[in-house]
This record gives sequence, C-alpha cells and structure tokens, in this order.
Amino acid sequence: MKPASRRILFLIVSVSALSVAPLFAADPVTLPDTKPLTEDGNLSEKMVAGMHKYLDRALKNAPAVRDELWKADLASKDALVKSLPAKRDRLRKMLGVIDERLPPKLEYVAEPGRASLIAEIDGCKIRAVRWAVLPGVDAEGLLIEPKGKPDANVVAIPHTDQLPETVAGLTAGDDFGLRLAHNGCRVLVPTLINRRDDLSGNAKLKRLTNLPHREFLYRMAYEMGRTLTGYEVQKVLAAVDWYKAQDDKLKVGVIGYGDGGMIALYSGALDDRIASVQVAGYFDQREKLHEEPIDRNVWGLLNEFGDAEIGAIIYPRHFGRDLHYSAPTWDGPTQYKSGRSGAAPGKLGAGFGGFTEDHRYRSFSDPTLKKDAAIDIGGPVRVTVEIGEFLHGLGVQRIDLVRPTPPDVKFPDPVARHKRQFDQLVTYTQKLWRDSEAVRKEFWKKADARSPEAWEKSCDWYRDYFHTEVIGKLPDPKGPLNPRTRRVYDEKTWTGYEVVLDVYDDVFAYGILLLPKDLKPGEKRPVVVCQHGLEGTPRHTIDVEQRTVYNHFSRRLVELGYIVYAPQNPYYGENVFRQLQRKANPLKLSLFSFIIRQHQRTLDWLETLPNVDPKRIAFYGLSYGGKTAMRVPAVEKRYCLSICSGDFNEWIGKNVSVDLDRSYMWTREYEMYEFDLGNTFNYAEMAYLIAPRPFMVERGHDDGVGTDEMVAYEFAKVRYLYANRLKIPDNTTIEFFPGGHQINAKGTFAFLKAKLDYPK
Repeated sequence: MKPASRRILFLIVSVSALSVAPLFAADPVTLPDTKPLTEDGNLSEKMVAGMHKYLDRALKNAPAVRDELWKADLASKDALVKSLPAKRDRLRKMLGVIDERLPPKLEYVAEPGRASLIAEIDGCKIRAVRWAVLPGVDAEGLLIEPKGKPDANVVAIPHTDQLPETVAGLTAGDDFGLRLAHNGCRVLVPTLINRRDDLSGNAKLKRLTNLPHREFLYRMAYEMGRTLTGYEVQKVLAAVDWYKAQDDKLKVGVIGYGDGGMIALYSGALDDRIASVQVAGYFDQREKLHEEPIDRNVWGLLNEFGDAEIGAIIYPRHFGRDLHYSAPTWDGPTQYKSGRSGAAPGKLGAGFGGFTEDHRYRSFSDPTLKKDAAIDIGGPVRVTVEIGEFLHGLGVQRIDLVRPTPPDVKFPDPVARHKRQFDQLVTYTQKLWRDSEAVRKEFWKKADARSPEAWEKSCDWYRDYFHTEVIGKLPDPKGPLNPRTRRVYDEKTWTGYEVVLDVYDDVFAYGILLLPKDLKPGEKRPVVVCQHGLEGTPRHTIDVEQRTVYNHFSRRLVELGYIVYAPQNPYYGENVFRQLQRKANPLKLSLFSFIIRQHQRTLDWLETLPNVDPKRIAFYGLSYGGKTAMRVPAVEKRYCLSICSGDFNEWIGKNVSVDLDRSYMWTREYEMYEFDLGNTFNYAEMAYLIAPRPFMVERGHDDGVGTDEMVAYEFAKVRYLYANRLKIPDNTTIEFFPGGHQINAKGTFAFLKAKLDYPK
C-alpha cells in the first residue's frame, strides 16, 4: 500500500473510532455534541415556572383563538344557526349533561306540622316541591304560582349561598322570583349545592375535609365525565320538561344570580325551548377560571367557549346580561377547622371584565366593534336583579309593585333539604363508578385481540383518544433539542450529567444521565428511565442518603451496567404545580400533556447517543412516577417496557370512592382528577395500551396508596389480556413484597434483566 493510501486509511479509521467513542471520553465536564449547561438555581422550580408562562400566554390568547374558530359561523345568521346543534353537543359533553332525564313529574312536599303550601303573598302561592331529574335524583325547592293563570313559566336560580326562600320573598334579600310571579309568571326555584363543608367527609372512616360541598361533588363527578354544574343544569332542564308537559305553548325563561346565573347561561345555551335567558352577577371574561372555585372547572371550555360564545348559542332568543349587579364574593375554603384540609384554592371576587366580555358578545353581530377592546362602563350598582328585559323576552308586560314585607311562616328545613340534595348526587355518582367497568368494556369492544400485532394496531385509535381526549395533546415540538449538559457525578464506575433540552418557549425537559465508565466504542446498551415521585427530583433516585423509599435504584442500575436516565417531572412545588392543572384544564390540557412531550424530547435525544440501544429503552417509576409509568408509555411506544411501582390501583375507585379510607376524596391532590377517565381508561385499560410490550407492577403489601385486593383485582384484567387473549403470559407479572411505598428492586430488576437481555 502506498504511503498516501495508508494515511487516508488511518484517517478514515480514526474518524470512525471517534464517532463511536464512549460518551464520557470526549469531555470530562460536558457531553459530546452538547453546549455547557450554565443555568443556576432550582431547575425543578424553573421548569414549573416555565410551564406557567406557557399556559398564561395560551390563556391570554384564547379569545383570539376562539374568534378564528367562530369566524365562519358568525359570517351570517344562517351560518350561525346551522352551526348551533354541533356546538350544543360539544358543550353538553364538556358539562357532562349526557344522562337521559326521567319523565316529567312534580310533587308537593309536606311533612307533619307543615303543609306543602308555605305562604300566600299578594295572591301568589308558594309551595314546597320536588321534581324528578335522574334516577335517584330530584330537584327540590319552591314553586311560586301567580294569581290567576300564568302568562309564562320561569326557573329562577339563586346563588349557592342563597336560599330559595330568599328568591321567593320569604326572607330578607333579593326576591326576584316573587317579583316575577307578581308579573304573572309561574316560577320554580331550585336549591343549589352550597360551599359549606359540613358534609364533606365520612365520619365512619374518620375522614373529614374542608372541601366545599361543591368541590366534593365536583371531584367524583369530573372523573366520571360529569360536573356539578352539569347536574344542576339537568335540574333546570327537568323543570323545563315539566313546564312543557303542562302547557307546551307557554314560553319558558331561566334567570339566575351568581352561580345561578352560570346555570342559567349554560341551560339557555343547551336548550332552545328556553325563550328568554337572564344572567346577573356572572357574565364575565373566563380566562382566569383557574382562580375561581374548582367546581366551575370545565375540560376544554376555553378552546371554544367563553361567556360571549355561550351567549351566542342562545341566538336568536332573548339573552340579557345584567352587568350592573355585583357578582357575589367568596373568600375560599375555610382554613380554621381542626383536622379538616384538602380543598383546592379558589375565590369569587367582584368581576371587572363583564363589560369587556359583553363588548365581545355584541361584536359578533356588529363587525364595527373591536373584539379585543377593554371596556369599563361602570355606573350604579343594582341590589336587585333586573327583570324588565327578561319579561319582555317572554312576551310579558312588566308591572312595578311595592315589595311586601316577608311573612312570618314555617318553611322547610334548609339544612335537611340541602343534605338530601347532596346525598342524592353522591349516591348517583358512586353508582356511575360502580357501573363504569361495563361502560369501559363497551368502549373497548373494537380492540382486536386475535394476535399481539392486531392488538397493537387496533389500539392506535384508543391511544390517540387517550392522548387527545383524556390527557390533552400539546403541539408536536418542532424546534431543535439544543442539549446543554454538565457533569454532576464522578463515581468510581460511572459518571452523571445534568441534561436540559428545549421543548417549547419557556418549557424544557431536564434530568440526569448516568453512564457506566466501562462503555466500549460501538457497544449498545439498554437504558432504564427511572422516574421519581411527588415532590421528588432526579437526585432522590440516585443519592443513597436521600428518600430511602427509592432505595437509590438509579445508582444501583447504573452500577449493574445499565445506562440510566432520571428525568425531572413537574409535579414539584405543591399548589404551584397543581395550579398548572387548573390553568391547563380549560384549554383541554393537563400536567401530563407537558410530561408526555418532555419524554418525547428526551427519547429523541437518547436515541442519538452512540452507546444507547434505541430498541431497549425501559421505564420504571415509583408513586407519581408510577402514574407516569401508566400514562407516558401508553402513548409513547418507544418505551419498550414499563414498570409501575407504588401506584397501580383500581384507579377510578381510588379517585371517586367515599367508602375507601385512602381515596383522593380526602387529600389535597385535587389535580388527580381527569375528565371522563372513569368511562374510558382505568389502570387495566392504560396497561392495554402498553400491551403487547412487557409490563410489570411492583406492590408493597403495606403501601397505603391502595389495598392488595384492589391492586390484584385490577391487575387480573391485565393478566387476562396478556396470558389468555394475546398468549404472551411472560410479558406481564406482579410482585407483592413485605414492605410499603418503596422500590423493592428484586423482581423488577429480574424483569429488566430478562426483557432487556442485560446484564448477560
């Protein structure tokens, strides 16, 4: 061989050797092909802060997004009318107004010592009544009958801290229901669930909380694809059913104040039998919905509907916005009761965006108005609900009357009545949970288990549904990864590097990569992604002296020769991170919307590393990391297997049950609730999305997150799929061990060795 040829060959070999050199050899401080990581401070906190910035921008931009979405439908009256049925269907789904109501039936309510007729004021008769809504669920309140034949029918809805008796003129306060009756309307006044917390617990379990009654019901209902708001809309629509059954020709109107105004707005939008809608003390901008009580949360609402858009659905019927009536205030859950805690933060304050939102509403029919204008008309504040325009919408001529003095009468016990209403909704929702397994089976009937390959293919639709409709899908990140690294560990047999990757503007992925020092050029090894739990960090899975529940499993795995990556997930910072969920939900997003994209970017980067075998990247997480083990590999198929430790459960019951001492109904973790999860994906169904890839559960007998019976029951469904239907029994297993909420590192390590074929 000629000298020149030898030099060329030497150069080629040298370049080739460099391209497969082990990762840590190139630079002792920074990984090859990465920039130095110079960021100081708490990266976990900064991660959460960046996500807040992302969501704040999205919320601020939500009205503009809706304007573009509605543009074609608002081009003409015909286009708007044509679009309304589909919009109503989507809003109905968001609110959970999906259950068939019972046939119309109204009953007078009497008891020993009190007739159903409570009082008669200036010829208007006031009766205690209830009317059928759903199986086992009644609405209960008052019926105010006018003197003579009614000219119209009305549902008058109080705010949550108002009694129906106030609206009916039996106690001091705004008697707008009685005023409507004096003007010839027959009026039903329902009881709404209040925000006290006396009933929010289970005394038999010694579990008491400070969850407002509305949040208590909201939590369980949300998981089952319903909302408390939706339940109360159903009560209003059941009243409309009864009115129409009595006389279909009489016009029906709904009017409400505060939360009652919210219920009136939604009811009017969903039911075009309602001729006139009046809202007082509610109509406003909703881009700060996350600051309001959590019971008002609606999954995906702000992508399509603000208050102005909901008002547009009422077109061409009368829609009145009483902007001069102050909205009710509420300082948030009580914090002073011993032994009671867990409530989500949230307040009701005087709204200042009502005139701006009203301007947006009017701009829909007047293109000369700018939608983004900030309007503050101000003016006098009324102390009574204005009813003149509302009556006009019903074709009723208003009569001004002198307000009578409330009579001294015996009316129904409001505490007992409220408890009946509360208990009925608890019972109804608990039954939804108990019936949900059959609902999920029906949902999953199109999955094809004839072979592992057929199963995986047929699950792609379910996978996309899970990501889009349950988790919430963020845009696919398109920018460069821009990896930044720095060495933070230099142990005898391995080295560790902090890694930061770009996801979106202000949103990044962060973790620690652990590399064995005996990696050889060209060698491909499996990776185990080791995920921390609630309030944890990557170091908690690595350092011997911290978080003994982790048993330093990241360190132990890298010492066995695996490449290990310990990511930071954003469930860090108590209410600071939980408020991400509040901001995200109205945008049809969740905490896991971000986590999935972070893991996607992490996998994109790991696959570029010369010693990583991209076909052998496994996931192993504890606690909240176990939640991640159920959700992220279900969507991200590049994880070749998943191990769920300290979290696998009959998950829907864990969230919904009021008879389980370890239910999330008793805890501060209000972000756990995922809309309609109960009808689509329990943990067995999430494991179905992982199948046919290997899946394992690690369960300590004394782990308080669940009971052995619950865990075994749910896992039996997973085992049935793998072993009996797909005929791959070796691809799933469960290890029960003496111990609690911790990494056991025995059966799981054996599972990793068997499925990753390492160590040899």
